[in-house]
Amino acid sequence: MKQHYIDPISAGELHLTQQEATFDRLFFQRDRKDKFLTIAWNNGPAQMVMIDGIQYAYPAQTILPLMVNQTFTFEKPEQIIAWQYNRNFYCIVDHDKEVSCVGFLFYGSAEIMFIQLDEQQQKKFNLLLQVFIDEFEDKDTIQRDMLQMMLKRLIIIITRLAKKQYLNEQTLTDDKLDVLRKYNLLVENNYRKQHTVQFYADQLNKSPKTLANYFALYNHKSPLAVIQERIILEAKRLLMYTDKSAKEIGYELGYDDAAYFSNLFKKHTGYAPSDFRNAKSSLLSGQ
Repeated sequence: MKQHYIDPISAGELHLTQQEATFDRLFFQRDRKDKFLTIAWNNGPAQMVMIDGIQYAYPAQTILPLMVNQTFTFEKPEQIIAWQYNRNFYCIVDHDKEVSCVGFLFYGSAEIMFIQLDEQQQKKFNLLLQVFIDEFEDKDTIQRDMLQMMLKRLIIIITRLAKKQYLNEQTLTDDKLDVLRKYNLLVENNYRKQHTVQFYADQLNKSPKTLANYFALYNHKSPLAVIQERIILEAKRLLMYTDKSAKEIGYELGYDDAAYFSNLFKKHTGYAPSDFRNAKSSLLSGQ
């Protein structure tokens, strides 16, 4: 079952998907125009999920936040309940303070988060799901406001659970978490051109050393590693899902020197770009 809300004026979209055997976002280029954040709930037994070509165990009754630029496929998509929305419907940057750390779900961490639901939380989510279904069917003048309110409530609940399960809030206070989220958002928006920690430190009015200390509190990779891993992730996607040459990809990601880009890619992956493409092509084709 698929339910949709589309605002003809703002082009804001919210989609709710349940029990759809074809639900995925396999192809990197397929929905580049439609930048949807996804909140996926595995409402069934444990399964596997493939995210950007890497396979993960997806435990039963867990919530998985997925970024606009991630490709994903589920072993059992019919078990998935998914909310998907674009910036025009609900902008996580504009509403970040309103929902308290919403950016944490999508931009606060480089790791994949599987947020566990206990029995009481499962009941809460099922009740919330039913309210969503009812609101999708009530096509009146306040439908958008009601759906936005419900989405905000959903995000707040998931964020609280994620913070409890993934953060040590005694050492990583909200002000420091704000800096990490803003850093990751800046990297997401600028990684194709800006490759130095100093650039992002200047934007945040922090020193590179201060940023490094904040990331250490989060048990996170270094600020430089965040930049480089985001670049390498995009390079992998482009190699897997487009026909662009390594030189074209390097240039698109801000590297005029093709050899330097190739060496950076090999340092992080163990493969030259062409070898990575060949290996992943064989895997995707089942050879």
